[in-house]
Amino acid sequence: MTTDEQPKADTEREDIDLATGEAVGSEISTPPRTDQADPTPSRALPSIRRRLTSGRTVTAISVVALVAVGVAAYSAVDNHRIRSREDARAAAQHAACAYAPVLARYDAKDLDTYFAAVLAGATGAWKTEFDATSKDLRDVLTQGQVVSTVGTVRCALESADETTARAVAVINQTITSLGTQGTPTPGQLAVTMTLRRDADRWLVSEVGSPLLAH
Repeated sequence: MTTDEQPKADTEREDIDLATGEAVGSEISTPPRTDQADPTPSRALPSIRRRLTSGRTVTAISVVALVAVGVAAYSAVDNHRIRSREDARAAAQHAACAYAPVLARYDAKDLDTYFAAVLAGATGAWKTEFDATSKDLRDVLTQGQVVSTVGTVRCALESADETTARAVAVINQTITSLGTQGTPTPGQLAVTMTLRRDADRWLVSEVGSPLLAH
């Protein structure tokens, strides 16, 4: 055999593992480096942080919105309560100022109209009391031929809420009677009243010295 015909040496080198007798390829794979961290978690952190921050922001906005709604609702209720109390005070004062001259204006010749007007604005103890004494009052006014006219009326609330009120009124009146020998005599009537709200009306439940002229 000529040298040209000699088999060519295998270009890949094989080594023999002396312990096992197995061939080991010359290409040795390099194990992965353990000192280099996986870049995936580090890239994901900013995204996670953004999601957490976004979640906190949404929660904060929701809380602020709820607080704002709560404050607005409370303010609306509070404003409604204030308006209701102011409306009640105004209505109570109007009723007291309208009722005061009713008490002081009467004519012995037409007492039915007077008694009906007083009872129409009365309730509770005052209504019961006036109705019970109306017969005696009728006799006194008729015998004395008393006529009372009303001048200036000043009235004000001492206290009031949405259901009850207390008022005072000073009424200038002129009395003509047998006792004054038919001469008009000026006088003044001081009245204290307690009013109670009945549905949409304010009625007088107590009156202090309504017919005491000074």
